Amino acid sequence: MQEFQRKIRSFVRREGRMTAGQASAFEELMPKYGFEYRSEALDLKDLFGNDHPVVMEIGFGMGASLAEQAANNPQLNYLGIEVHRPGVGSLLARVREGGQTNIRVVSHDAVEVLEHMIADNALDRVQLFFPDPWHKKRHHKRRIVKSDFVQQLYRKLAQGGIFHMATDWENYAQHMLEVMQAEQGWVNLSETNDYVPRPDDRPITKFEKRGERLGHGVWDLMFKADK
Repeated sequence: MQEFQRKIRSFVRREGRMTAGQASAFEELMPKYGFEYRSEALDLKDLFGNDHPVVMEIGFGMGASLAEQAANNPQLNYLGIEVHRPGVGSLLARVREGGQTNIRVVSHDAVEVLEHMIADNALDRVQLFFPDPWHKKRHHKRRIVKSDFVQQLYRKLAQGGIFHMATDWENYAQHMLEVMQAEQGWVNLSETNDYVPRPDDRPITKFEKRGERLGHGVWDLMFKADK
């Protein structure tokens, strides 16, 4: 009998219950702005109805940052990936209120979406803001930023495409930096070859503001795909 290795995921699906507003937004807008996982590449131009550059955000949480970015940058298309349905509902509620039309959503594992639904060289930017740091050493294998993921990401980004990461765990920031520096084809956009100041186009979340008040640091990393 063939044995299959259990896939190690970078997340734990903690669903929780949707609020009434999240649930109604999910039901109303998911058919318009969301789509189901399938094992074939998306036609992003057809999906958005234009050929604007596409930014993918992996794990957008409750969607505040993504909704703000989409509102501020109508010349860009935003593809949000989030496994937790309450977060998807929260983002769609913000879209219903703000009227953004340049957002699309998929509620599925980002690694599988990248592998099967995104064509090579299709993305202009990938954002990974405050992913689960899996801070216990025995859980480090669950961290999403690792060699095979970064190599996959490299294939999906267009020439000059940007991978932007942010974390409030210094150990994870160091881990991200080490992984990226070990891979071929990436250019660190940091002048000091480590971290960059927070770009103006990355909104500060309530979570981040709270951390700043408590004296927590935040580390941004930006790498360019040089093909």
